[in-house]
Amino acid sequence: MSSAAFVNLFFGALTGGFVCGLAGFGIALTALGIWLYVFPPSVAVPLVLICSIIAQSSTLPSFWRSIDFKLVWPFVIGGVAGVPLGTLLIAHADPHVFKLSIGVLLLVFPTALYFNRDRIAFRFGGRLADAMVGFAGGILGGLAGLSGPLPTLWASVRGWGKDERRGVFQTFNGTVLSASLCLHAGTGFVTREVLWLALLALPATISGAWLGARSYHALSDRNFRDVVLGLLFLSGVGLIWSSFGPR
Repeated sequence: MSSAAFVNLFFGALTGGFVCGLAGFGIALTALGIWLYVFPPSVAVPLVLICSIIAQSSTLPSFWRSIDFKLVWPFVIGGVAGVPLGTLLIAHADPHVFKLSIGVLLLVFPTALYFNRDRIAFRFGGRLADAMVGFAGGILGGLAGLSGPLPTLWASVRGWGKDERRGVFQTFNGTVLSASLCLHAGTGFVTREVLWLALLALPATISGAWLGARSYHALSDRNFRDVVLGLLFLSGVGLIWSSFGPR
């Protein structure tokens, strides 16, 4: 591996781990865009899955007591059910239309929520609605590794506090990404090269996640809300930009 490739790997792992430790999701948003400059998608995507699980697992002990499993379980059950369907859709979905549609959604709704400074506590649908959102997130996770945006957006309008939302983000994303990694491993995408790169990225991933988790504890509920909405908005910008790329 060249020095430039190693620096790229280290920087992507560090920044991705930091964002994941701070918000409970977002490695794909940051690290994938960095790693794709050096590594092909067949390597970068499973590498993102592995590093995401590492970052989620390394910060879980500090958030374990704040996780409300009564809130989390509908998302998790729906998400796990949706992942295989999303994987099956890979061969049939138009990636450009898909990315453009989700990108517009992630531009409009986070922007509207940001400028609406009143606290929203949307109660419609209860746990069934939570499970359906988790199912949709699982489909997107299996299809394109985008498990986080829909449940994150939904949690932002539920009126939950910072720790409740973080518990949903971290538990749901960790579970769905683990299921996606198992499917990738079963199809042969997790090669020796991917495992070696993940091992090299391990120290930077854990260090970034630790720094992000420390920063999370310093945020107020309002600050955390703004950080999450900002990450969703940036994710929408990235999806729209990539949807206009070469076909």
